[in-house]
Amino acid sequence: MAAGAAIAPASGVIEAGVHRFPLRVYFEDTDLSGIVYHANYLRFMERARSDLLRVVGIDQRAAFESGEGVYAVADVQLKYLRPAKLDDDLLIETRCLSLGGASVGMGQRILRGRELLVDASVRAGFLTPAGRPRRQPASWMDAFARLLPADS
Repeated sequence: MAAGAAIAPASGVIEAGVHRFPLRVYFEDTDLSGIVYHANYLRFMERARSDLLRVVGIDQRAAFESGEGVYAVADVQLKYLRPAKLDDDLLIETRCLSLGGASVGMGQRILRGRELLVDASVRAGFLTPAGRPRRQPASWMDAFARLLPADS
């Protein structure tokens, strides 16, 4: 790589309809015992969902700044199975499970290798900048529809 060349952050990849986002656990993510603080799993999953949007071509910032709207989490359910620890390499998998006019449902899993640490379901609603539900842009719905399982 040439000196001064820009290095882009990892955005993850989509494989067979699943977004896979790598993440490392840092000291700031843990409590005194070196175990990831429970609320930080939500932060990890938010990063993965945000990068999924980027990968499929959705620009939330531009949509918000233009007054169109933005996604906001409406419901989340988590099941903690095993703790992540300092320096663990994690993988956050995100699947699109359902799609409505103003919302999208996603399943997310956090893994360490093949070991499942956290299993979650998330429903995000599309909102106007004033916080009211609004129909998602058609191109965004098309992007999510391509990620839905074939039997949906």
